[in-house]
Amino acid sequence: MPKLIAAPTTIPVPGGKRIDEYAGRVNNGEERLSIAHMRSPAGWAEPGQRPEFDEYTLVLRGTMRVEHEGGAMEVNAGQAVLTQAGEWIRYSTPGPEGCEYVAICLPAFAMETVHRDS
Repeated sequence: MPKLIAAPTTIPVPGGKRIDEYAGRVNNGEERLSIAHMRSPAGWAEPGQRPEFDEYTLVLRGTMRVEHEGGAMEVNAGQAVLTQAGEWIRYSTPGPEGCEYVAICLPAFAMETVHRDS
């Protein structure tokens, strides 16, 4: 029988970014994947990181900048990007409108598996 996910859990993060997790360890105890609706303001940036998981990012509005060891790319509304486990990446939203996107992590996101730059 299908299971309704009635609402996400909002995960507080610094810097004005909003994370609403629909499926994952926080909202429903799902260990296999994480699905989150994200909103980041103009000028937001995360530290560089080398996650232990694959992440698909589907941009709904605005532009996401993805820096990687070979350079950088802009991912615009209607586009998606796959970052793979073990590669260094840094996400930011340099555009004036910020960015709204859906992130899907395989397996589910956990801070201890992100390995952010210090």
